[in-house]
Amino acid sequence: MDNNFSQLKVALVHDFLNQYGGAERVLKSLTEIFPEAPIYTMLYDPKKMRGKFKNADIRPSFLQKFPKLLKKRPKWLLPFLPTAPETFNLRDYDLVISSSGAWSKGIIVKPKTIHICYCHSPMRFAWDWNEKYLGEQNLGKGRRIFARLLLNYVRMWDKAAADRPDFFIANSKTTQTRIKKYYGRESEVVYPPVEVGGDQGNLDDKGDRGKKEDYFLIVSRLSPYKKIEVAIEAMNKLNLPLVVIGEGAPKYVKYLKTITGPKTKFLGWKSDEETKKYFAACRAFIFPGEDDFGIAPVEAMSFGKPVITLRKGGATETVIEGETGEFFDESAVEVVADAVRRFQENEKNYDPAKIRAQAEKFSKEKFVENIEKMIGEMVGDYKNNF
Repeated sequence: MDNNFSQLKVALVHDFLNQYGGAERVLKSLTEIFPEAPIYTMLYDPKKMRGKFKNADIRPSFLQKFPKLLKKRPKWLLPFLPTAPETFNLRDYDLVISSSGAWSKGIIVKPKTIHICYCHSPMRFAWDWNEKYLGEQNLGKGRRIFARLLLNYVRMWDKAAADRPDFFIANSKTTQTRIKKYYGRESEVVYPPVEVGGDQGNLDDKGDRGKKEDYFLIVSRLSPYKKIEVAIEAMNKLNLPLVVIGEGAPKYVKYLKTITGPKTKFLGWKSDEETKKYFAACRAFIFPGEDDFGIAPVEAMSFGKPVITLRKGGATETVIEGETGEFFDESAVEVVADAVRRFQENEKNYDPAKIRAQAEKFSKEKFVENIEKMIGEMVGDYKNNF
């Protein structure tokens, strides 16, 4: 570790530990770099984390003591969320790294404590997806007015909280642009860690990886903004098999199953080892929504699999059109279906070895190397200027 920060007392702060996704993979890598650092978080659900942080020193906020009825309904917690990170006692630390997609950057530290925020995204529901978010809530007129007032307060808090970190690290150039737009802050880009080693590294002499089966794959947190329904309806239209791995909001999952055709299978949560088998055997990976980075498409590419994805967000930084995947320009059924048809026409031209080489640019090893270097430089700059 860099001498600039190897002797510092470090703490990590993360929004929520109640579902495992890309942000939690970043946090997991940070715990390996800083194994002695405690993790402060708004809520912690060991069952949903499935042992990923079982040996970590996890210190949840006062929200952890709330009744289960409230904790299972995050919308009801919204009035308390700006306060929660401000109550963490971080007085004893020299360096605090917040892993933030919304709230954890709002921590308050001593003047001499260095605060670096690894930003997964400025909170979308309060900024660029504000109207869309309100539209999805099916609120009556009175409740909608209240929700607007509450979101206005959240935006004011979020802008003020964004002034608290000493440095920002963005998970992509897409996020970097949004940090500048909404917070007026500069940031450096360090792409998230993607597992590209191990068994999935074994290519045969033709560049293939195991037996290919006749299905397309989605691995995702099942949330409305992921647009899984669009992919399902497109595959229904084409009468092609689709496998969906992931879990999420019960209402959304229930809705997805109502539109599912006979060739689509929902497998729910699968372990990393099980998921690798599905990556290895699929024809291609479908990513129908916009994400700020998108770890799953890069994971698919690490198996030499092409990605069919929306031409927005982080995918534009990881997928090379015609070489590692196909783009579509709108999350609409016919547009996605057309992209799948183009993939079928071009499928034989994809080179699995070249696709994997692209994925290796975003490996966990690259993340550790880059994040350690970046944190070391930021700590050095802070000490020189304090």
